[in-house]
Amino acid sequence: MDLRLVHLCILTLSCSFAQDIDLGTVIFANVLFRHGDRTPLNPYPTDPYKNESLWPVPFGQLTNLGRHRHLLLGRWLRNRYEHLLPDTYSLYDIYVRSTDVDRTLMSAEANLAGLYPPKDKQIWDNDIKWMPIPIHTIPEKQDNLLAAKKYCPKYDYEIEKLKNSPEIQRINKENEKLYIYLTEHSGKKIDSLESIEYLYDTLSIENIFNLTLPKWTTPVFPYKMQKLASMDFKLPAYNKILQRLKSGLLLGEMINHMVKKQEGALYPDRKLWIYSAHDTTVANLLMTLGVFDEHCPPYTATVLMELRVNTKEQYFVTISYKNSSAEPTLLTIPGCLALCPLHQFVKLTKDTIPEDWEKECVLDWEQHESSINLTTIFGILTSSILMLISLVFMIIGFVYWHYKREHNQYYRRLTTDPI
Repeated sequence: MDLRLVHLCILTLSCSFAQDIDLGTVIFANVLFRHGDRTPLNPYPTDPYKNESLWPVPFGQLTNLGRHRHLLLGRWLRNRYEHLLPDTYSLYDIYVRSTDVDRTLMSAEANLAGLYPPKDKQIWDNDIKWMPIPIHTIPEKQDNLLAAKKYCPKYDYEIEKLKNSPEIQRINKENEKLYIYLTEHSGKKIDSLESIEYLYDTLSIENIFNLTLPKWTTPVFPYKMQKLASMDFKLPAYNKILQRLKSGLLLGEMINHMVKKQEGALYPDRKLWIYSAHDTTVANLLMTLGVFDEHCPPYTATVLMELRVNTKEQYFVTISYKNSSAEPTLLTIPGCLALCPLHQFVKLTKDTIPEDWEKECVLDWEQHESSINLTTIFGILTSSILMLISLVFMIIGFVYWHYKREHNQYYRRLTTDPI
């Protein structure tokens, strides 16, 4: 029997199971969402809309539509967790973390404006119905939790190994004509799933803005490009090693929150932990959980990891995914039901959470050797030769100076004796 059919049957059964039983009450939730709508990050060379002045905000920034979508998502979260959150903000109830990027920070702010409209004593200005709430972040290059951009040699080695694998090279080979076509018309070298996704993202945004796309895009956008762009979101967390190093810390923190909540040891005793991040963050977490359905996560795509308790005081975890304005879809991680007992959830995800991330990022010697390519070797040899030449000239200069000194090669007073 087709494995995909088996998986579909299991998913259908677990979904119907979840509908037939009491899901209990949510007592804590980890919420991860993508930022709202933005302008293109970096238009392609032949892009007729590459002049930034043609856009309402600079490249890569959150648009008014993006702000509004997150305001609405915040109101939706308020409605979902009305039983859990008091009407007024308290630092003991919620913690918000964002990547250190303008659009994610602004999305979090807009979201919180919908989640916590000020009431009573928290109204500090009658003309501004807004409550300032702290959003925590650290520089991207230091962030191995949410941005996942802190330097990790092992991850770089493994992702490069994947990109050069027969499987990915076969995909590139099969789409070689498309790559050449896109390269010729976009003016940018397109030779991988990553570069396809970059171009697809730009065209998608221009399409959302109702801009007329160049005629050359008609045969390839959106369908031919969309399939490959969606595939690209699987790569960063494609296998267990990549999952541990890319998304394992975030999943581990989320699980730690729920375990401590069950034990009554979460301090402060928060109800909601919000993460504002990117489409890749959403895809990586879903991949790590084994529930990613190949697609490009849209703006405000949201993952809900909720801790629930039933009338028998039993603790369960549910994973839901909200990728549009519709209600979220209940997902089922491999090896469990949609309503997964907390202890079993912990057991099933244990192999994707690193015990010591810094240590696991270190390359062993064989990997270190194979990661040194010819360009690196040439660079090392060139630097060494230049240093050697500089050293030789320094020695020659010193010897010449010493020779002049020993032979008294200095200016002398002119003699006045007759010749």
